Amino acid sequence: MKLKIGCVLMAAGNAKRFGDNKLNKKLNGVSLIDRALNAIPSEILHKVAVVSQYEEVINKAEMYGFIGVKNKHPDYGISHTIKLGIDTLSDCDAIMFMVSDQPLLKKDSVSQMLGFYKENSDYIVGMSYNGVRGNPCVFPKEFYPELKKLREDHGGNTVIRMHEDKLKLFDATHPDELSDIDTKEDLDALSVSSII
Repeated sequence: MKLKIGCVLMAAGNAKRFGDNKLNKKLNGVSLIDRALNAIPSEILHKVAVVSQYEEVINKAEMYGFIGVKNKHPDYGISHTIKLGIDTLSDCDAIMFMVSDQPLLKKDSVSQMLGFYKENSDYIVGMSYNGVRGNPCVFPKEFYPELKKLREDHGGNTVIRMHEDKLKLFDATHPDELSDIDTKEDLDALSVSSII
């Protein structure tokens, strides 16, 4: 039976540490949200949902052929984004959760990780580098109830910590793929570093 894998791109946060909506900020002429959307290997996914409080992000997601999901309560924390995503993709056998502020994440790496997941579909699979886990992460359906019970800013890490024996890691090809942008300084540092 072919696995139906969905993807939730989490793009709803208030970016308090950044100071304003970082998703429109550009790295080498391409916005963070476009970089995130372009890293999604939609051709091998059953459905893609993009959860955001921003109307322009919802519209852009739909231009890519994805499902735009409005998060009217970003103040509820990342747990609410996760719940909205699961509710939208409840018919999927597994869901990959991606963040929208890893501008150097490559579509090819995500595709390879999904191939690895298909060979290990009883496990949670997280992208890593040298054994250090980051994002994205794929959760089988059995974990949906626990993910939906999360509250406030508790995310998938909380569930993973309770099931370390059910975790497998997939190594990215380059450490910068896991670099995320929390502050303007992070973005400036990536802008002047060698772009992979």
